[in-house]
Amino acid sequence: MLEILEYSFFTNALLAGVLASVVCGIIGSYIVVRQMVSVSGGIAHASFGGVGMGYWLGIDPLLGAFCFSGIAALCTGWLMMYARQQFDSLIGVIWAGGMAIGVVFIAITPGFAPDLFTYLFGNILLVTRTYLIIMGLLLFVVIAIVVVLYHRLLAVSFDQEYSQSQGLAFMALNLLMLLLIVIAIVILIRVVGIILVIALLSIPASTARQYAGSLHQMMIYAILIGIFCSTVGIWLSYLWNIPSGATIILVALVVYLLSILQKTLVLRRYRDIMRYRNDS
Repeated sequence: MLEILEYSFFTNALLAGVLASVVCGIIGSYIVVRQMVSVSGGIAHASFGGVGMGYWLGIDPLLGAFCFSGIAALCTGWLMMYARQQFDSLIGVIWAGGMAIGVVFIAITPGFAPDLFTYLFGNILLVTRTYLIIMGLLLFVVIAIVVVLYHRLLAVSFDQEYSQSQGLAFMALNLLMLLLIVIAIVILIRVVGIILVIALLSIPASTARQYAGSLHQMMIYAILIGIFCSTVGIWLSYLWNIPSGATIILVALVVYLLSILQKTLVLRRYRDIMRYRNDS
């Protein structure tokens, strides 16, 4: 089975899984802590409008996705500040509108979009060395921003009112967070696709949150969980000849459910011990 490592497409996939896991561990932790899963889902699905526009304009669909999801992120940032009461509904509009725009642009583009399925559901086995370099550069940008602004982003994530009272640029930091989400989405489109991107951003971080005592610890746990899930998912997709993106997500889901079961059993055991002590 190890002979598959001799093929460059498989080693590229493993490297892409590691890079994607680092991005998910960092950005996904912020998303889960800030309860921005629906926001990230709206931006991710809106990026399909950029994919369709990219095909129509004859440019790289990923570049179109980056530009379009960037616009969606700016709109989302504005809505977060000025449309709180209708926020969920408006996110749904951005979500559906982006997908619809993408479908229309693809329909009016002459010819056939051969790798459209890849953008929707991903195929990590098709990742090239060039794309790995792009992923690495974007990951470097994400790490640099988080390292420099970690404490400010931490303050905004856990106590928005306090951060505003301390004079932090709350709106600017929110927009920066949304920009990081856009970068993560562009990185993950080739890995798991637009449909499943939000799952990879949220599930490892949600699993890590159950065991972490701080945000940076949560990031580290989420990265390790992501690397495990992506590696196992890629191997299983190869062995069973099933879609890689969906397999990675299913592995992550199994890990998440097992973590919930383990925490539940530990909590029940603790309660039984305390009950026994009180009775004795």
